[in-house]
Amino acid sequence: MALTLDLTTDDLANTRFAVSPLSETVSGLQTLGGCWGTARTPWARWAAAELAARPLDLSRTWPLLVTGRTSWPQFLLPAPARAASTIDEALAAMCRTTASQVRRSLRGVFGEDLPAPARVLADDPASGLRAIAAELRQAHDRLIAPHWARLRAVLDADIAYRARRWADGGASRLFSGLHAELNWRDGRLTLDGDRRPSPGRPAGGLVLSPVVLGPPWVMIKLHTTTQTTIRYPARGSGALWTAARRSTAAHAVRLLGRRRAELLDTLRSPATTTSLAEALHVSPSAVSQHLRVLRDSGLVAGHRSGRAVLYRTTEQGLRLLTGPDGSVPSTGAQM
Repeated sequence: MALTLDLTTDDLANTRFAVSPLSETVSGLQTLGGCWGTARTPWARWAAAELAARPLDLSRTWPLLVTGRTSWPQFLLPAPARAASTIDEALAAMCRTTASQVRRSLRGVFGEDLPAPARVLADDPASGLRAIAAELRQAHDRLIAPHWARLRAVLDADIAYRARRWADGGASRLFSGLHAELNWRDGRLTLDGDRRPSPGRPAGGLVLSPVVLGPPWVMIKLHTTTQTTIRYPARGSGALWTAARRSTAAHAVRLLGRRRAELLDTLRSPATTTSLAEALHVSPSAVSQHLRVLRDSGLVAGHRSGRAVLYRTTEQGLRLLTGPDGSVPSTGAQM
């Protein structure tokens, strides 16, 4: 079975991209809760150790996000109102969910016999949402904020890449490249393997939102308190968590020098000059000098995203990093 969205011209005109720190917070908590299976990324190991040493009070939020079911209350993650909403803006939007929307969503997930945490929220949605917002803010500050610069770089680079595909080939090229499970044909967007009734109609156009910490599949929220959202795995997410476990290929070090080879390897996942300087413990001016050489050699490319420039290793650079046997040596180093 597949979920099919019938998109009108107005829907396409209102389709936009957005990133959300709340989306990464929610997905991160669900990752830690085993919603996508066993989490083995360096971030998940770090976050689990962080919570074991200093637990968070998630008594209101956790039972709603980690439900053991196929769904969870969608008002917990409203569509971002703009391209890059802050965590406070996202939580404020969540708190504006009406009491009737809260109760309807809870019944849709849990049925009429609500479990205790959901029943408490249904009895007093306004104060319950404020309590959940406080818990999610704490989770964001502890688990997401320390890594947000790296996460944001991947998300921005993904959107820049998708925007170029959209400009080059229209909606067909955009949607066909988001994920293997998504198909676009004759004004219909189809998600294979989705068990919900179809066809569906989007609410107010689509918000396309890449996610780093989520599952490796597409998540479509049809009936939300805001717009229909399509959350999909961000391009380059895998490289973000594996780069720190690799040792740079020896032949690349001999050719480029250790610092430039490390930069080239690190830029498998996109980053700004500032984040590279922080990660490698060198000055931004030194990073800029190395990047200039790598860029002039065609090994890295930069793309502007807002006020920042995101750099990423090119295909030519990746070929240089690849060892003689087609692989890169691995070490046991942690994130």
